[in-house]
Amino acid sequence: MKLACIAMVSAALALTACGGGQMERERQEMLDRWEVLVRWNHFESLIDFIHPDWLAENPVTELDIRRLEQFRVTEFRPRQVTVDPDGMGVRRAVRIRMYHVHTQRERVIDHVEQWRYHEDMDAWLLHSGLPDPSNH
Repeated sequence: MKLACIAMVSAALALTACGGGQMERERQEMLDRWEVLVRWNHFESLIDFIHPDWLAENPVTELDIRRLEQFRVTEFRPRQVTVDPDGMGVRRAVRIRMYHVHTQRERVIDHVEQWRYHEDMDAWLLHSGLPDPSNH
């Protein structure tokens, strides 16, 4: 009887660990996709990562995208990543180096990303804006 209880608890813990591991992998894959899009200057594609409610309150305009397209990213470096205790949210501070294609001047942006997992959408979505090269 005691051995059966230990086996059931072990199995439950293993399933929980697998689920948590899957969520962590999905989170890391999403963060990696975001980073690739930023590094390759696909700024318009970044909008798809933003939660619709946040985007409705903070619309990204065509001017915002055109402003970003005047820059080329030369470095994207995560500096600090903090995961919420429940694993459902992430705060990531990144440093982005970019140069302006017209002036050839570099800008360094310290940008903070707020990510949350939404079970109903089965997705990690951003709850903060795009990098802003005017804030440097």
